Amino acid sequence: MEKFTLINKTRSRIKVFEPFEDSSNNSSKINAILISYGCVFKQSNKPVMKGSRVESIEEARNEYKKLLKEGWKKTYRCNSFFLNKW
Repeated sequence: MEKFTLINKTRSRIKVFEPFEDSSNNSSKINAILISYGCVFKQSNKPVMKGSRVESIEEARNEYKKLLKEGWKKTYRCNSFFLNKW
């Protein structure tokens, strides 16, 4: 499973969906998604991440679909900022 980054119509907010592996469990099975969210103040600047939460795969899928219906777009532009954890 790969990381997905969505940006809103005005390019001011982003959400990053990525697999979440529970390190306390010895299994490498992914059963949750980490959703990080933040703001973009200028297109040339690094996004400012405000927080994150862990959701079930089904809840994350529903939120992802809802955001796409609202006009959010998938982007790769911000991915370079997330190569190292913030």
